[in-house]
Amino acid sequence: MSSLMVSVSGIRGIVGESLDPEVLVNYTSAYADFVKSGKVVVGRDARISGEMVLSIVTGTLLAKGLDVIEIGICPTPTVQYTVKTMNANGGIAISASHNPNQWNALKLLNNTGQFMSPEQNLEMIEILNRKNKIYKKWNELGKLTHTDEGLKRHVDDVLSLKYIDIEKIKKRKFRVLVDCVNGAGVYVIPDLLRKFGCEVIEMNCERSGIFPRLPEPLPENLTDTMKEVIENKAELGIVVDPDVDRLVLITNEGKPFGEENTITQAVKFILSKENGNVAVNLSTTRAVDDVAKAAGSKVFRSPVGEANVVKKMKEVNAIIGGEGSGGVIYPALHYGRDALVGIAITLQHLLEFGGTISELKKSLPEYFIAKKKIDLVNVSPDEIISQLIQKYKNENCNTEDGLRIDFSDHWVHFRKSNTEPIIRIITEAKRKVDAENLSEKYFEEIKGIFNK
Repeated sequence: MSSLMVSVSGIRGIVGESLDPEVLVNYTSAYADFVKSGKVVVGRDARISGEMVLSIVTGTLLAKGLDVIEIGICPTPTVQYTVKTMNANGGIAISASHNPNQWNALKLLNNTGQFMSPEQNLEMIEILNRKNKIYKKWNELGKLTHTDEGLKRHVDDVLSLKYIDIEKIKKRKFRVLVDCVNGAGVYVIPDLLRKFGCEVIEMNCERSGIFPRLPEPLPENLTDTMKEVIENKAELGIVVDPDVDRLVLITNEGKPFGEENTITQAVKFILSKENGNVAVNLSTTRAVDDVAKAAGSKVFRSPVGEANVVKKMKEVNAIIGGEGSGGVIYPALHYGRDALVGIAITLQHLLEFGGTISELKKSLPEYFIAKKKIDLVNVSPDEIISQLIQKYKNENCNTEDGLRIDFSDHWVHFRKSNTEPIIRIITEAKRKVDAENLSEKYFEEIKGIFNK
């Protein structure tokens, strides 16, 4: 039996194992009591189990007396945006993001369309732990409404974003290969690109809900996609994960643009239009700091996780932010990672840049990130990190989320996993060999601590 993964953003598990109907009813019921009354927006990604999960979630919400606005198969950011635009009291996005076919999840949103805060999550967990569940009588049940207006409005408002000149982009007629991994992106991304006047080559854009490869958009999972970019002479490759909050780009040379560069180029473009603060997480590339400094702007960092980045963005009134996983957050539309917004910014940036996507990549500060993880046996991750904090106490340290240390020539971030006994080591330097050597050095250092 696989364990149910519970976090601030909701729950996820393997369907038929840890994620069964009873679990879905329990969490949806607790969420309904947290919301209390009013409208809840529900949408799902394309995976096969989505229909079953949707039926249980919707039925439970109706049984609790909440009105449900069901918006069909759509991106998670569309659910977020629809909560905001319809002034709903909450929202549930049914999606296990980049997890494989057998997984599904409930992503729980508050009345702003953002992921629940840690405080709100604790309130819901307290409700979950109560034994008695109370459902409404026959004449007090909620009402169900189906609409496709959520996705339409999301697309229309992305096309109308400030700084996006749709007519000029149309004239450019970008030739784009798009890989939606047969997920929710199939229902929006090819059409969005055509609205931008792009010539679109579709790959993995079947409405089957079956992922033809590992769905996380990492370079090692995109070898066929990169070949297709070359063979189809595409100017740009666009890849989204199954719920379309992450944007991954492939250059005209069939090489990874780099997920860290997705947010870097978005920040550079927005800061070329207006001055303001930027917020990213502690594991995001230093290239963001470089482009912000060149524009006279300041970067603020938060713990890893969309909810944490959004919280920091609000605190510092950031005009652009996100995460190095390809997640662009542009509050001019809404506070959520959104590949649709990322695509609009990328096309406009590429248009104004005037060169190829490969040349745009070369114009950005170049860094290399190395990632390792170390399994801990009978050792507390907190104790390891505590000893590292003590060792490096005289360096430039941030301890909001594990330990990040900034040196002049590199940085390293030590984070413990919330779901398994491991510490992740993320290291970035100007050269790939240095990042990898430093990562190995810190790995051995941690081994030395718990082997004492």
